[in-house]
Order: sequence, then structure tokens, then C-alpha cells
Amino acid sequence: MNSDKLSERLTAVASFVESGAVLADIGSDHAYLPCYLIRTGIISKAIAGEVVKGPFESAKKNVKKEGLENNIIVRLGNGLQAVEENDGVDTITIAGMGGPLIASILQEGNAKLGKVKRIITQPNIHSSSIREWAVQNGWTIIEEEILKEDGKIYEIIVLERGKAEYDELEMKFGPYLLEDKSPIFVEKWERELAEWKRILDSLEKAGDTDEIQRRKEQLRKKIELAGRVLTN
Repeated sequence: MNSDKLSERLTAVASFVESGAVLADIGSDHAYLPCYLIRTGIISKAIAGEVVKGPFESAKKNVKKEGLENNIIVRLGNGLQAVEENDGVDTITIAGMGGPLIASILQEGNAKLGKVKRIITQPNIHSSSIREWAVQNGWTIIEEEILKEDGKIYEIIVLERGKAEYDELEMKFGPYLLEDKSPIFVEKWERELAEWKRILDSLEKAGDTDEIQRRKEQLRKKIELAGRVLTN
């Protein structure tokens, strides 16, 4: 992967960035995504934020190699601390992290979101954390996508400002993904369901502490929800 040819996952994330957006790519790694978006003419300005020194240096090196130093500012900062008010950022991308971490980055950087119109997230796991954050903070889901690459399944959740309420199933499985129920969606939740059943079976053979009972109840609830989704 490079800035000429992104992974399928990042290409999907890029497809949700609107023309002319001012982007902040948080956890930018090599800055492939902002470089690609500028080289293809979709945007002309971006911030590439990194909290880890190694990827930060890689991003700087790649931006320089691409000759895009006038278009991309690479900053070392924790989450949205990499964004400054005069950047004029209106679009945030956060890809390749767990849902709870993405939600915590958004929560801790909430004060930086004043001028932001769109947030594009690609959680690797626990995407419901992002939906919960959205509902609690005045954002609504406008699009979702699920895709498979190299044997791994990824979700993309796109947020814009607005009030929304989602029921238990929509929060867990995604309102748009649930409506579509693509073969990849079904595959993901069949995998999860099999794993939950396996863990529950092993716990049934374990001791009977309060913690084990609590864990079993959680698993039974997940199994019941997934069963409803996959059989309807």
C-alpha cells in the first residue's frame, strides 16, 4: 500500500470524504490517506496527526517525498490535540483502531469539533461504542459500510450533526448495515455468534462465581440478539 494505491479499507474511507473538505486524519501512520486525497484532487489541505514518534516521522518523510508539504501539515499530538482552531478542519477521519479508542478520542477532543461537519470512522472492533458516543453527543449516522479484506472484516461509520435514536439492535449491529444485511455482514455475525457460543459452553463447565454468572448473562444476551438478526 502507498499513496497511489490504498488498501481496500482506506479506499472505502476515502470515498466518504467530500470534495473540497479540510481533513484531519487522526492516527495517520504514513499519511497515505491524506496524500491520496490530495493527489486525486478531492481535497487540497489536510492535517496528519500521530501520537507515536515513529509513525509521525514516517508521515513527515512520506509527505516530503510526495512533495505535498504545502498541502499537508504533519503534527505530533494525542488524538484531536493535533488539530488547531485556525486549521479550518471540517472533516475528521479515524481509521484502524478499536471502537472504544475512537470514541474516547472523540470524547476527549470534543471541544475541537466545533467546525467539524463530518466524522468518518473505521473501527476494527466494538463499533457500537462509536454509535453510543454519537447519540450522546448530538451526531447521527448518515452512512455505514462493511467490507472484507485479507480475511478481516471492517466497518465504516459516517457521522454528521443531528439527533438520532437507535434501538438495541441498531446500536449493536448498525442501522444501515442491519437494513442491508449483506453477505459480509452475515458472515461477521455468524463468526461472532459461534465464538460466543464456544465461550459460553466453556463457562458452563467452569465454577459458579458472581463474575462467571455475569459473563454468562452477557454472552446469552449477545447470542439472543445475534440470533434475532440472523434468523429474520
